[in-house]
Amino acid sequence: MSKAKRLLDILIFVTAKKKFTAQEIADEFHISIRTVHRYILDLCDMGLPIYAEQGRNGGYTVLTSRLLPPILFTEEEAVSIFFAFQSLNYYRSLPFDAEITSVAHKLYSSLQSEAKIKVDKIHSYIAFWNPKRTIDAPFLKDVLEHSIENRNLHIQYESKSGMRKKHIRPIGVYAHDGLWYLPAYDYHKKKILMYRVDRILSILSTEKSEDEFMNLKEWFNSHEVKKPIRLHIRLTTEGVRQCKSVPYFDGFVVTQEDGTGYIDTIIDKGELSFITSLFLRLGSHARILEPKELIVGLRKQAEEILTMYQDEN
Repeated sequence: MSKAKRLLDILIFVTAKKKFTAQEIADEFHISIRTVHRYILDLCDMGLPIYAEQGRNGGYTVLTSRLLPPILFTEEEAVSIFFAFQSLNYYRSLPFDAEITSVAHKLYSSLQSEAKIKVDKIHSYIAFWNPKRTIDAPFLKDVLEHSIENRNLHIQYESKSGMRKKHIRPIGVYAHDGLWYLPAYDYHKKKILMYRVDRILSILSTEKSEDEFMNLKEWFNSHEVKKPIRLHIRLTTEGVRQCKSVPYFDGFVVTQEDGTGYIDTIIDKGELSFITSLFLRLGSHARILEPKELIVGLRKQAEEILTMYQDEN
């Protein structure tokens, strides 16, 4: 029997048994104690967390039982995994950063030389670029785990108005534009609000929620317009180009034969504060026809900027 096959059989045996002695393995596989110790060292090098217990009744313990059985990948499947890892390179914080590094190391070590060359080229020739942020999100993994465990959180949060204590029910996290966001039900405001994960200063306490709540996928699929308002915008050719590069406007922009276009759709009134800054950036390339509230918001921001620079004169 090959060494690889023997290691695989021993891996399955010790993972199922959890606690074992070298003699038990020797008896099970009809090998010497010296060979058993050598195989255990090999398993440790492969990443299996085995703890040696000293003393007369000592032996070995597998520190975790959440190990997957060995999975055989084709070369193309292995390369595709590295392709997926590449999409995470530009995020400063990841919920399972150390685990991803460990998986990549184990997988890379198992590849043949030709596959390693292909993986190395992937790193050099393709990137899923996001703005490289310098902002840490130290509670990212905790927030994700508490969301999965159906737990409420009491947090300290740095909002625009200063530090606040929040009582929330997180429903998941998602990444956008290099940052991580947390939609959560705010028990004080009695509605779902959006939080930046990097602005969570501390988790003060947690509590098990007795009630089931929607998860992130359900929230994405349940978007409803509670206060409908018409958004009607005329766009220049440049305005069309810029709006099509903004995910929020995906599917809303209508392009005409001459390259100009327009947006004519229904949005929720609560989104006006978010899109005001988008149209301020477009300047004369977007002519707002409706709603009047958006026009008022743009005028206010433009006047504030103008006043700021007038004061310098």
